[in-house]
Amino acid sequence: MAATSDNYREQAERCEADAAAADLTLVRERNLRSAAAWHALANRQFKSEQARADRDRLAEAVRAQCLA
Repeated sequence: MAATSDNYREQAERCEADAAAADLTLVRERNLRSAAAWHALANRQFKSEQARADRDRLAEAVRAQCLA
């Protein structure tokens, strides 16, 4: 499975669903902590994806300008 922000967000949603279904407080809290960690990973990955896309757009613009 590729490490994408969407995959991390899906995992966070699963943890949140597990927390909502948990009867035990400790299990609920553990799942909520896991969801928070997955959300943090998703946000960091999203920023990386955006930076990569910006870098690629800039490189393509420079390439096009050099070939013009």
